[in-house]
Amino acid sequence: MHLALLEGLHHRLLLRRFHPPVDEADIELRQRQFELFPGGFRRLGFQQIGLFNQRTDPIGLATFMGTGVAHAVDNIAAPGVGDGKAYGLLQPDYKSVAIQADAGEKEQSADELIAELNSLTGLTAVKEDVNALINLLKVQKMREQMGMKQTSVNKHLVFMGNPGTGKTTVARLLAKIYKAIGAISKGHLVEVDRSGLVCGYIGQTATKTAEVIESALGGVLFIDEAYTLTNGKGQGDFGQEAVDTLLKGMEDHRDDLVVIVAGYTELMEEFLDSNPGLRSRFNKFINFEDYTAEEEVEILINNCKKQEYMLSRDALEEARRFFTERVANKPEGYANARDVRRAAACPAAV
Repeated sequence: MHLALLEGLHHRLLLRRFHPPVDEADIELRQRQFELFPGGFRRLGFQQIGLFNQRTDPIGLATFMGTGVAHAVDNIAAPGVGDGKAYGLLQPDYKSVAIQADAGEKEQSADELIAELNSLTGLTAVKEDVNALINLLKVQKMREQMGMKQTSVNKHLVFMGNPGTGKTTVARLLAKIYKAIGAISKGHLVEVDRSGLVCGYIGQTATKTAEVIESALGGVLFIDEAYTLTNGKGQGDFGQEAVDTLLKGMEDHRDDLVVIVAGYTELMEEFLDSNPGLRSRFNKFINFEDYTAEEEVEILINNCKKQEYMLSRDALEEARRFFTERVANKPEGYANARDVRRAAACPAAV
C-alpha cells in the first residue's frame, strides 16, 4: 500500500525536507534485507546530494523521493551482496540476527524506555499488561537485592494479533526495558520465523534452533508466525523438532532468556494446543487489537514528522477519510500500522 491509494493524497502532500534523503534509501535497503556498511551512508550521501540539488521544484522533489531513491538503491543492490561488499556499501541484514542499539547511542534508563512504551499510539490494554509484568520483575529484583527469598518468574510471552499491530515494536522495547531493570543481561532482540529455525533434513533443525537460542541468550528471542512450526505436521516436516528444542532451551535458560511467540490469534491458539507442555511454558498471553482509524491517522502524522514531512490540511482530511473507510472495510491485505508506515516511507509512490 502506498500513497497512490489515498486517491490524490500524495498530490496534496506538503514536503519540507532539510537534509539529503539518504534515510529513504536505508528504508528501501532494509526492506530488501541489506544494510549499509560503516561509511556507506557518507558515500551514498555524496551520490544522492548531487541528484537532490538538481531538483528544486516540489514535484521534482516528490518524484525523486518516490522513485529516484529506489533507483539508486537498485543500482547498489543489483550486483549482489558480494559486489556490494567490494564497493564498501552493503552487507546482509538478515532477519535472524540480534538487533542492538548503535555503539555510540546513549543507553536509556528504564523510566525513559517505559515512557517510550507508554507513548506508543493505541495499545491501551497491551501497555497495561506489559507495565504489570515490568512492575512484577522490578519487585523481584528488589527482593533479590535485599536478600529475600525468590520465586522463579516465567518471563516467556505470547503476542496474539493481526499484522501491523505493534508486536515487534513492543518486543524490541521490552528487551531494552528488561535489560534496564536487570531481568536479562544484554537486552538485544533476535527475530526469527520458521525459516530461521527449521531445516530440511533430520537432525539439522535441532542444531539450527539451538544456535538461534544461543545467540539470544541475555536477550529476547522473538518468533514471528510461530504457528507455522506446527501447522504442517506430517512426514518430512521438522517444525515439531524446532518446538521440542525450543521448549528445552526455554527451561534451561529461563533466568536469562525471554521467548516471545507471535502470530494471528486463532492460529496461535492452535499452536499452543499442539503440544501438551507448550501452553504452560508461557506466563502471559497479550492480545494486540487492530488500530482504529483515528489511531492510524495519528501514526501517519508521527511517522511523517520523523521523516521531516508535513501533511497539508487537505492531505490530513484525505487521510482521515481514507483510513476511516479502510478500517471499516478491512480489505484483503489490510495490515494496520504497517500500511501507514509504507505510506509515510514512500510519499510520492505511484
